Amino acid sequence: MSIQNFISTVWSENLYQALDKQYVAVSNCNRDYEGEIREKGNVVRICGIENVSVSDYTKNTNMSAPEALTDNYRDLVIDQAKYFNFQIDDVDRAQSTPKLMALAMKNAASALANAADRYVYGLFSEAGSSITDGNVTAETIVGHLIDARTKLFAKNVADASDIVIEVSPEIAGLILKAKVNLATDNQEALENGFLGSIGGCKIFVSNNISKGMTETGISHKCIARTKRAVAFAEQLSEIDAYRPELRFADAVKGLHLYGAKVVYPEEMVLLNLTVADEGGAA
Repeated sequence: MSIQNFISTVWSENLYQALDKQYVAVSNCNRDYEGEIREKGNVVRICGIENVSVSDYTKNTNMSAPEALTDNYRDLVIDQAKYFNFQIDDVDRAQSTPKLMALAMKNAASALANAADRYVYGLFSEAGSSITDGNVTAETIVGHLIDARTKLFAKNVADASDIVIEVSPEIAGLILKAKVNLATDNQEALENGFLGSIGGCKIFVSNNISKGMTETGISHKCIARTKRAVAFAEQLSEIDAYRPELRFADAVKGLHLYGAKVVYPEEMVLLNLTVADEGGAA
């Protein structure tokens, strides 16, 4: 691809599509609030309303006056700004396939997606409840997943299919070693990072799960949540192609703006799981 044929709107859309294919954490967020984001520091307002009361109805009796509902809002701050800036030398481009630029853009999308996923998983401390195990094993892991499901149901989450549980590769390995029947179908198997379902909850694997060191091993900050628990908003504000002044090369730079907020902390459970002897202190 030549720089002369670069159409920013087309490549911006291609980059969006590539990002969506790479996301795990972001794909499990509520993204309904994305709007006009122009620069870091912009605020996306998330509107809500208080709960509606339900009363007993008595035949031939007047109902009470309509309940006055009060709206509320939370602000999601666009506090993340990530960029890429790469070039492809004219000599390299002449000796390569025409798809070299497309491959470079795909790699850029993968790097941006990983950064955004790590950012979302970094919100683990805002979960409304937690489950901790300092020595999780294949024998105990499934019980913890079911306990997390139970905690969410206790918060009036009514549909297990609306619950996602995101784990690290190491915790996923314990789930597989437990030899539990992971329900799946071909359509779900197409989702990035999808491992299967337990108790109706979808299990996703991501290498971007937050981790921390303990005296006995590495603590994996896995998360169980509803798909509305975390809101995410993003914008590819700039995608520019240019010719570097001192090089014979095509170059592309892009700016990715985004932010995330835990909107319903009661619908998010931290699974603080330590795999013993996995790099822990001696």
